[in-house]
Amino acid sequence: MPVTGLSPAAIALNRFGLGAKPSDAAPTDPKRWLTGQFDRFDTRPADFAALPDAGAMVKAYREQQQAMRQAARLAAPQAPDMPSAKPTRSADQIAARQDFAQDVQALYRQAIQARTQSALQTAAPFVERMVHFWSNHFCISADNPQTSAFAGAFERDAIRPHVLGRFEDMLLAVEHHPAMLIYLNQIQSIGPNSLAAQRAARRDPGKARGLNENLGREIMELHTLGVRSGYTQTDVTEFARALTGWSVGAQGPQDDGNAGDFAFRPNLHEPGPRTILGKVYTQAGEDQAKAVLADFARAPATATHIATKLARHFAGDNPPPPLVQRLAVSFSRNKGDLPALYRTLIDSPEPWAPAPLKFKTPWEWTISVLRGLGRTEIGQIQMAGVQSQLGQPVWKPGSPAGWDDVAASWAAPDALLRRVEFAQRLVAPLGDTLDARTIGPRLVPASLSAATTEQIGRAESPGSALALLLVSPDFLRR
Repeated sequence: MPVTGLSPAAIALNRFGLGAKPSDAAPTDPKRWLTGQFDRFDTRPADFAALPDAGAMVKAYREQQQAMRQAARLAAPQAPDMPSAKPTRSADQIAARQDFAQDVQALYRQAIQARTQSALQTAAPFVERMVHFWSNHFCISADNPQTSAFAGAFERDAIRPHVLGRFEDMLLAVEHHPAMLIYLNQIQSIGPNSLAAQRAARRDPGKARGLNENLGREIMELHTLGVRSGYTQTDVTEFARALTGWSVGAQGPQDDGNAGDFAFRPNLHEPGPRTILGKVYTQAGEDQAKAVLADFARAPATATHIATKLARHFAGDNPPPPLVQRLAVSFSRNKGDLPALYRTLIDSPEPWAPAPLKFKTPWEWTISVLRGLGRTEIGQIQMAGVQSQLGQPVWKPGSPAGWDDVAASWAAPDALLRRVEFAQRLVAPLGDTLDARTIGPRLVPASLSAATTEQIGRAESPGSALALLLVSPDFLRR
């Protein structure tokens, strides 16, 4: 019988899941197979749980640097009539900084290995895909040592525990996390009329200190309401004022907890009520921004924003309006309950269209390749390096908007060539241990095209056949 498109089983395994394994049996009831994963998801896999404490690492480094600066000041006091010299780092401080950077990079790479391991071993590949989706939606970019240190902990502690919970709870966990607070400079934000700002002005009237709007702006633009949803610059500024005081423990001279924990600093908080999107928030301290976040999480604009991104991820670069509308209604009606939203997605016809709808990103393609080759252990493959070579370094999108979710960003000829080269390197050691003619129909059940079947049938060697399968249109798309 000629193949006419993707079968429901192939769609469940590849479009909703992370790619089939040769040992997988094609699901006989694809929708039930997907929803059944809600009970099998491992929130805290062993490799993630084993990651070192990033907060303790950062705190120890800060304390070490402070001790060195203090020792340097005591050893070389300034003469009374000499102007203050610009502080320079000692050789010990520079060496400690390099050691810290190396430790952070090791932790970053270990976290990526843990993420990969979870994707290879999971019994809930659809839910694991949703972890990756939300991690990109609420992205941080690990472009400095401190954010890099917290990158793995961010996904483990702020995303994974809430992927089957409520959007509002995930939102709060994300905005409380040190990775986000450091990445978007929230720890530098000071209320213009706060106690800290008044004291600083008395000490040094000429030095400007004040509000940082980065976190507030990105929450409204990217995490919740979406661009052009009706908010103004005044709303952004007011929300940034409400957020003042949200910080991370053990920042600066005060020892108020672990550097991996959220800390609220009342002295930095802008006093008084805030008016945002026409509503007055009279709460005091930390509760003020929490109340705003709760309203953002329930706003109709947020429902549409989330629905659009979810529809784009599963139903094509141009998300079908009826699907967007259905998802938005589900999101609002169920108060951001994410399993209910996923069920609406699974029950909708658009994501089950038999034609391939999405071009796989480098991460999606690599995971599906490794799963397709039957790997359950990442072994010696260093995924941080592989993803950098393929153009999508993990947790480093370089922008708070995250990685693009459209084909044009990933389907350039040079990017495809890098995938071909990686596939060839990966299959070379396998020799004739895997037969592409056998596993191809298992990876895309009842859906392998005649062209791909012919290509792998004509290949010069088993390795060539396998590489051809992995870079075929059937495998590059989902």
